[in-house]
Amino acid sequence: MIFSDDRLRAMYSGGRGNATARRFARFWAAVHATGITPPRWITLEVPGRRTGRRTRFPLGMTDWQGHWYLVPMLGEDCNWVRNVRAAGGKAVIRHGRARECRLVEIPVADRPPILRCFLEQVPGARPHLPIDRHAAPAEFASIAGRYPAFRVDIAEPAR
Repeated sequence: MIFSDDRLRAMYSGGRGNATARRFARFWAAVHATGITPPRWITLEVPGRRTGRRTRFPLGMTDWQGHWYLVPMLGEDCNWVRNVRAAGGKAVIRHGRARECRLVEIPVADRPPILRCFLEQVPGARPHLPIDRHAAPAEFASIAGRYPAFRVDIAEPAR
């Protein structure tokens, strides 16, 4: 099943996934959590900011300069970003096994190269960001304030 960029954007109109997008999200969250996909595809688990109930989001990470990063394809107001901020950055990443982590928000000035890598490495996000992956660095800087980036710091297991 192949969707056009317009159809993919329509599934997330208003910054929230419609019923089809939510079904796909549940499916991919389960698949990524098993660990059968490449390591960049993970399931992020974070407590809901109002309910406290753990919510799951299938996401693609990007690697840049030896670190993994998460970037919301829907921008600043997406649910997982608000939940992560409310949780103080504490989250769990699942890819075969659960690993506690801390998501550290990157300052706006440092985001442009991460956003570029994100668009190169996570093709599913391309229809949602208002910029081409081959755009000039200045264009990435112009959208950096609307698209947060979070460095993923995996917690070391207790010994």
